[in-house]
Amino acid sequence: MDSIIKKALIPIAGLASRFLPASRAVPKELWILVEKPMVQYVIEEAIASGINHIIFIAPKEKRFIVDYFKKPAKKLEKTLKERKRDESLLRLQKFNQLFEKTEFSLVEEKDALGDGHAVLKAKRLAGKEPCAVLFADDIVISQTPALKQLIDVFRASQKPVIALKRVGGEKISSYGIIGAEKIANRIFKIKEIVEKPSQDRAPSDIAIVGKYILTPEVFEFLAKTSPNKKGEIILADAFSQMLRAGKTIYGNEIDGKWLECGDIASYLKSNIYLALNHPRFGPEINKFIREL
Repeated sequence: MDSIIKKALIPIAGLASRFLPASRAVPKELWILVEKPMVQYVIEEAIASGINHIIFIAPKEKRFIVDYFKKPAKKLEKTLKERKRDESLLRLQKFNQLFEKTEFSLVEEKDALGDGHAVLKAKRLAGKEPCAVLFADDIVISQTPALKQLIDVFRASQKPVIALKRVGGEKISSYGIIGAEKIANRIFKIKEIVEKPSQDRAPSDIAIVGKYILTPEVFEFLAKTSPNKKGEIILADAFSQMLRAGKTIYGNEIDGKWLECGDIASYLKSNIYLALNHPRFGPEINKFIREL
């Protein structure tokens, strides 16, 4: 099996119901975090980790997200040049250069039927190679890209790898929580996955972050995973099937600041964190908050 990960799957077919009604007008993935859409943070992380092919799984009406990254803006560039908006032109040119060597594809998913269903839709494009799965509303700010940390574990193990983070006790019931054996610094051999357990029933305080390395075998188990009571196929259920079948799955407690954007409050907190730590805007925002 090739140990080099070149493809990343990004499911963006979700309803974003917590962001209604605003998400009817603009998909959540394109909501701005300080100066760029949240999905751009995840894609930049992927590129910095060696990914050269981004595969979105989404309804066809979200195809314009691909256009955002790849469609030339020649008319806009011409206007900026004519009006001598040099700083804005430079930002646009840097954006184009960042993604010019990256391939973008879209796999159509008409209905949101669970993260596992979305991933399974991309099986053909993923091929018989290991690939990454990234969720746009899980952003990690770190010196070494979070996905690169997972890839390093995969290269040594050749097994599926799940990103992990410890959470406070009161937050445990909001996440998928693992039971695991620690085998090295920040590395775990996963024994079980419990979805949103109560604090007293949780096997640990280690939560799953929306970043994974999948092997082709994961797709085989996804294809056999039954929908839950909501009619959804869930990636964590496929992992649980694999564990019961004696398969090995590793977890990596990633280094970095985990910023969530799954609801309005988390989205606002992530904006504040990024604004306060921004090299250009940080001093002004810090001053503004102190004045408040």
